[in-house]
Amino acid sequence: MNVANGEISQEIGDINLAYMLLAQKLVKQDRVAAMFRLGVSRELADMLASMSLAQILKLAASNFLLCSFRLDEHASMSAVVGEGKDTMLQQAHMSILMSARSLQGRKEAATV
Repeated sequence: MNVANGEISQEIGDINLAYMLLAQKLVKQDRVAAMFRLGVSRELADMLASMSLAQILKLAASNFLLCSFRLDEHASMSAVVGEGKDTMLQQAHMSILMSARSLQGRKEAATV
């Protein structure tokens, strides 16, 4: 592994750790809001809340980025960040898209 890859791995680990600690804090403060904000199921929220620091550190050390873009389609991302939109309008569009995706995920889970 060269120096650049080592630095990137370390940065991914730092991001993972910050993300995991934030996710756990959100879940412990308000489980329902955290499930919406993080896009996670009740089972995953329960797991996040119960994880020890050692477990979080071990998981964060992965070379894989644990957080991901929730707007994974170009059209959705473009609609939210389009030029000329003010911050409030962008946040409203983001909330609508996230709510729609959350409902779609629940419908798909209910049919399985």
